[in-house]
Amino acid sequence: MPVADASQVISGVAERYASSLFELALEGGVVDAVAADLNRFQAMIDESDDLKRLVRSPVFTAEDQVKAISAIGDKAGFNALMLNFLKVVASNRRLFAVTGMVAAYRLIVARHKGEMTADVTSAHALTAEQETELKAALRSVTGKEVSISVTVDPSLLGGLIVKVGSRQIDTSLRTKLSTLKLALKEVG
Repeated sequence: MPVADASQVISGVAERYASSLFELALEGGVVDAVAADLNRFQAMIDESDDLKRLVRSPVFTAEDQVKAISAIGDKAGFNALMLNFLKVVASNRRLFAVTGMVAAYRLIVARHKGEMTADVTSAHALTAEQETELKAALRSVTGKEVSISVTVDPSLLGGLIVKVGSRQIDTSLRTKLSTLKLALKEVG
């Protein structure tokens, strides 16, 4: 029997935790509040090297992680369910998978609402108007409401990479330049 790689293990852990969180949030009627808090927490991780280190490093004890998460959650005013969830995740030494948990929770919520989720990587932050246009375009293609999760990657230079389900549309300038470079090598 083949051994699962680390990303599959993290994905499985993330999905189980996210599923449990969703069931509790649904029962408590706080699905959207938890989603908003998860998105805020993910943004905090993305913006802080110290928080990234706390979440990913095995050097910190579970107690250290729980104390830090409690302080962050209290200061941020997280929903009680969200804060308890993060404390459980920290005490079980699973904070390394929290980014996957956020993504899995988003998917579960979207599925529950009959929506699709699109992961969008953009060279620059999208304006509210651009997000609205993109959602409308994706809705016309998929026939469903589409929620988007935007990540900014300046290395794209321009354009977007959009992943919806198993489909990926890459209109990034980086990819276009790479394709052009390959074509020029073949000619020369």
